[in-house]
Amino acid sequence: MTAVVHTEALTRRFGDTVALDGVTLDIHAGECVGLLGPNGAGKTTLLSLVEGLRPPTSGVVRLFDGDPRTPASRARLGSTPQATALPEALKVREVLRFVASHYPAPGPVDRVIREFDLGPLLAKQCGALSGGQQRRVAVALAFVGDPELVLLDEPTTGLDVDARRSLWEAVRTRHREGAAVVVTSHHLEEIEQLAERVVVVDHGVVRADDTLAAVVAGVSRRRVTLRGVTVAGILALDPEAAVTADPDDGLVTAVVSDSDALIRALVASGAPFTDLTVRGASLEEAFLTITKGAMV
Repeated sequence: MTAVVHTEALTRRFGDTVALDGVTLDIHAGECVGLLGPNGAGKTTLLSLVEGLRPPTSGVVRLFDGDPRTPASRARLGSTPQATALPEALKVREVLRFVASHYPAPGPVDRVIREFDLGPLLAKQCGALSGGQQRRVAVALAFVGDPELVLLDEPTTGLDVDARRSLWEAVRTRHREGAAVVVTSHHLEEIEQLAERVVVVDHGVVRADDTLAAVVAGVSRRRVTLRGVTVAGILALDPEAAVTADPDDGLVTAVVSDSDALIRALVASGAPFTDLTVRGASLEEAFLTITKGAMV
């Protein structure tokens, strides 16, 4: 596979703070990668180095096998930063055309308008848009150049559920057509919906890098749900369990490292229970386990 992004021992310091610490990573053509990490983990710093917005303190970063600060490399890149900053006095139509004019071979602007449902906004000044509308425009701008790689930093911040799902479908369409996509998000459902591969960064270090399924499967904890028992009853059998109860339907959920041992203990205790289900960890549980383990 061709690497559209290559980093090797990439490090970035801000004074005494190490934002990235020796990150080695390849993003390949056509991949959709979810970049996860707690606040301050180094995700945005990594994207800014890939985009050529700031230089590394040490190490290597290559974009399309070139220097990310050169126009030739950046012409094949589209991005949406975490903070939305559109020119308030310009109309949406004008901003779309202006950004498209900076690419050597932009895609049809009308297609971007249709994909991101921007028709009703075209005649409005950007300063008059709601936060969610501005975010839709900002994400759409990442695609006007018909880029080979798109970096989306928290793309659906401020969007309602319907708008988020519409945006996901637009991103999926471009990915199916061959664009590589890197997306960061605090909505783990978003990563589950979009990403084939997950990279977890914490304290500037890559803690996990694999397919979505492998990252989740690599966490040994299991989710057990059942009725007829109490939180205290589960904790008496497994003090390390993370247990919650739904007061409306009486469903108790326990996230445990050994589901078989818990079930055997329940049976041996004679406690009556019903509606037992066991499944693997979710991406959220895997993420919390990986980042918590990094702090130990």
